[in-house]
Amino acid sequence: MQIKKIKIGSVETPNNLFFAPLAGFSDSSMRKVCSLAGAGLCFTEMVSCKGLKYTPQASSELLETYDGEKIKAVQIFGADENIMGEIASSGHLEKFDIIDINMGCPVPKIYSNGEGSFLLSDIKQASKIISSVAKSGKPVTVKFRIGLTENNFVTRDFAKMCEDSGASLITIHGRVRTAYYSGEVNYLEIEKAKNAVSIPVIANGGIFTKLDADIMMDRTGADGVMIARGALENPLIFSQILGKTCDYSLKDLISIQIDLLKERYGTERGAIVFRKQASYYLKGVNGGKKLKEEIFASLDIDKVREILLSVNL
Repeated sequence: MQIKKIKIGSVETPNNLFFAPLAGFSDSSMRKVCSLAGAGLCFTEMVSCKGLKYTPQASSELLETYDGEKIKAVQIFGADENIMGEIASSGHLEKFDIIDINMGCPVPKIYSNGEGSFLLSDIKQASKIISSVAKSGKPVTVKFRIGLTENNFVTRDFAKMCEDSGASLITIHGRVRTAYYSGEVNYLEIEKAKNAVSIPVIANGGIFTKLDADIMMDRTGADGVMIARGALENPLIFSQILGKTCDYSLKDLISIQIDLLKERYGTERGAIVFRKQASYYLKGVNGGKKLKEEIFASLDIDKVREILLSVNL
């Protein structure tokens, strides 16, 4: 794929490889790992605007950034355009350079609240939310899916609405809501959106290798790609797609991540928080099941580090 900078309003990214906002994973430590591996932009996990308004202490932890994070991008979600606009212009998001709006989350709890992918069925409300958030003056991006069900695609019209409502960039997950994260990516629908708008379009879904990224770009004409689970398994995928040797090995990156988690949470909670990510690092490793059991039983993040650094990753 062609590597290029992406202009998002007044912000310019160093390249067009983005790390996705993943609930439970895209904390500041993982964003730093992906950035060191070559990602041009990394988003926080999604944060509830209603939560920030009514229970800010419970939600503010998700807004933590790391020292030296060059471009700070937050992903928010909600159904009420007034609350969304209020939070976007509030001190809660003051340190962030880019605000992304989640309109693609398929999880029932989110969907049933009229949030996430539910907004694919209410284009007028989605437009109100984007316009309200854009009043913050910060560049606004939107991440959404191609539709709720197969053969009921909204991609082109939704993309055009995002642009008309003030979005500076859109990211499209090439699957419908009912598919969740499995099945084939619909390249044609992403291509339709790309041809309908003048703002940058980032393609997302099923990218685990450089070849996957090349195919995605070739078939959609997108301006860049967003990598999700592929980066959890192998953050070095960014340097591999860039065609550059990373300054850090995977074990170096893991150790950096553990240091950050230990500093933030302490030895015990750090070990607990890291468990899910450690499972991804062990995917495909010989004896991985036994090692995973050891990690999930440990309350010492330094012991977890010792386990991971002792195996062939």
